[in-house]
Amino acid sequence: MHLPFQLPTTLVALWATISPWLALDKRQFIFVVATPFFIITTLWEYLYIRHDPLRMDTAEAIRNFMLGAGYQITELLFAGILAFPVYALAYQHRLFNIALNIWSGLLLFVLTDLCFYIMHRLSHRVRWFWCAHVTHHSSERMKFSTAMRQNATNIFNGGWLFYVPLAWLGFNPVWIGVCYALSLVYQFFIHSTLIPRLHPWIEAVMNTPQHHRVHHACNAAYIDKNYAGVFIIWDRWLGTWVEEQPDTPIKYGIYPSYTTRSLWLSWMHEYLSMLRDIMQPGSWRQRLRHLWMPPAWQRSDPTSPASMTEVTSE
Repeated sequence: MHLPFQLPTTLVALWATISPWLALDKRQFIFVVATPFFIITTLWEYLYIRHDPLRMDTAEAIRNFMLGAGYQITELLFAGILAFPVYALAYQHRLFNIALNIWSGLLLFVLTDLCFYIMHRLSHRVRWFWCAHVTHHSSERMKFSTAMRQNATNIFNGGWLFYVPLAWLGFNPVWIGVCYALSLVYQFFIHSTLIPRLHPWIEAVMNTPQHHRVHHACNAAYIDKNYAGVFIIWDRWLGTWVEEQPDTPIKYGIYPSYTTRSLWLSWMHEYLSMLRDIMQPGSWRQRLRHLWMPPAWQRSDPTSPASMTEVTSE
């Protein structure tokens, strides 16, 4: 493959060994295998709740898949160019040579899920990352197609950086991608209002539809909770877990709500909102804080450098 820039000889050799396109092929193969199950599950859900407008909007479900297609296209086009050189450099300077076997594979899957928890938590608490993640939460309905509601800017937003330490430890970047893909397949099936509470032992360890319904809620009691990907244990251990309460009906979406039929605005509206906040009068130091402060944080008086307030993020 011809590179648009020069890399050290060792990185070129590594590129040939674990090509980014090979990594993408393995990940895409997982999605290809899972796609028939996605389609069957989505059709079953549609037939079950198609007459309930509070839970099913056919046009929105189609847009969700279009949003997911946009995400996949940018991943295919730019992941190898943007992310792979960073993973290659980290893997070149790895601390350990970790051979792939069943135990190292299981360990990698668990560590990948921990990295997802960290990335996901910061995606709600750092506005720059929220700009990409908000697309996933902006729907006011919870259904399987919501899992496909992703932002085409994800690859440029930098969430993939949270997994780079795994390559530095010594895990092959190809298998990091595989574990991440398997996690996403699992997470598709927890975007549902039709699956009831599962056995307590399952609920204690795994992220389930009940836990994830809470995560997608914009109720004050549920905001910024249940960040888990596969294992809910991270939330339980790190103080971000809350149980769905029977007396607190879930309201899905973000606050304030934002709806649009435009794919472009679905991807870009929070970036534009953040840019408007940055351009308000004030010192550049104050303005740039909007990049890393929580999504709902605002300067109480944009003209006063010392007068600021922070409120809870959506």
